[in-house]
Amino acid sequence: MRSVVVDTDVSSMIIKKRLPIALATKLINTQPFLTFVTRAELIKWAEVRSWGTGNRALLARWMASIPMLPGDEDVADTYGVLSAAGMHRGRPRPMNDMWIAACCLTHGLALATMNIKDFDDFRVYHGLELITA
Repeated sequence: MRSVVVDTDVSSMIIKKRLPIALATKLINTQPFLTFVTRAELIKWAEVRSWGTGNRALLARWMASIPMLPGDEDVADTYGVLSAAGMHRGRPRPMNDMWIAACCLTHGLALATMNIKDFDDFRVYHGLELITA
């Protein structure tokens, strides 16, 4: 079974059962992983949107079923390389996207995302594999 990181947007669509069929088909027989960044963003959304206990419990159960990639020294080193490369190209990337890309690249995992424009630089310049609809 192939391991794939699911971006925050894809995670949200999975939880809401709104993932486009084209992407859902590509994720059949894969093991999803979250990054520590996606976990933080999902928790933030629940807080900002004042989710009730039922939705929070659903989110907690879903996150508990998905392994999480932590931020560690290797991920931090990759993040530094990505950040510097973006600056050299005159295209600094958003911080959270760089952390997610750094997790994927460090662990050699593809990223399932609907936000192609946010991650395309990492695909073009660093070899990040994107799985999209």
